[in-house]
Amino acid sequence: MRQTVSELYESRIAAGALRADPAQQAVLPRLEALRTWVESQGERKRGLLSGLFRKEDPPPRGLYLWGGVGRGKSMVMDLFVAATDSPATRRVHFHAFMQEIHRAMHEARKTGVDDALAPVAAAIIRDLRLLAFDEMQITDITDAMIVGRLFEKLLAGGVVVVATSNRVPEDLYKDGLNRNLFLPFIALLRERMKVVELQSPHDYRQHRLAGAQVYFHPASTARDEMDAIWRDLSGGGEAAPLVLPVNGRKVELPCFANGVGRASFWDLCAKPLGPADFLAIAGAVRVLMLEDIPQLSSTNYNEAKRFVTLIDALYEARVRLIASAAEAPERLYIEGTGSFEFERTASRLREMQAADWARNAADAGSAAR
Repeated sequence: MRQTVSELYESRIAAGALRADPAQQAVLPRLEALRTWVESQGERKRGLLSGLFRKEDPPPRGLYLWGGVGRGKSMVMDLFVAATDSPATRRVHFHAFMQEIHRAMHEARKTGVDDALAPVAAAIIRDLRLLAFDEMQITDITDAMIVGRLFEKLLAGGVVVVATSNRVPEDLYKDGLNRNLFLPFIALLRERMKVVELQSPHDYRQHRLAGAQVYFHPASTARDEMDAIWRDLSGGGEAAPLVLPVNGRKVELPCFANGVGRASFWDLCAKPLGPADFLAIAGAVRVLMLEDIPQLSSTNYNEAKRFVTLIDALYEARVRLIASAAEAPERLYIEGTGSFEFERTASRLREMQAADWARNAADAGSAAR
């Protein structure tokens, strides 16, 4: 028999992958009720009468789970999805989802439809009963202008939404251009989703990394340490690739779980990726584990340039970096074109190793705002 969300949570605690947290445990019954509802729906009814069936059996309110970084929001939602046995459920990073919507609308416009959003929403409604969004945040005006209409269509079509966010709904798209046009979406969220703050006093990612080594060299001897950190930060959940649509292309992180990404240097820096791709990665993860950074020189100059751009993106986004490399930062790139410019990158790599770097950088960013 399939485990409930609470049973799955308890099994992770028993295995030592999680620590019991009352704030997380308080959310589990709400998620279990949604899991039971989704599985009771069976295959979505199709045809002219499907709307009537949904009116007779209205879906429950969704859940908007918000709170500080590292409180376990993504982990709890991943447990919920793992416990849900329904093909009509999808878990997706919110940024990636909105990129898909923009791309699908672009294709729909080619057909000459009056409302490009209508067929896009209809396709989602046809296939899904529940959408689970991780890291819901809205900073882009193009997202802000369509997300309200999109959610209105999805919710009217019987799709239940579960979302995690670092922000209370009223802070979404805060100070954004034409924000008054966005306010009805906030009201819709409040009406159709239960807004719950995950009030854990613990920042688990910071606690796990406080005082811990986060830069290993040589990389050839660091695999066991990197594996142990991954198991700890991912909460024992199943990893899956994270695919981010960027400007009509797909950028993939091979492993992603609980807000943590894992990739090799070659996965990211040996491919023709640019600033937009690395900014998308930095916006999608809270921690990036980057492995097997080689010695850099003129022989791999293009890869080195991409690595510099990646580190800049992670640094500006205050993403925690855990890395394994051939050498210490100052000795990664000691000769050849670009070695002088690399000194700034080496300095940033050193700064990012500090136990309180991510917290201090985040505090500075908040003060600046």
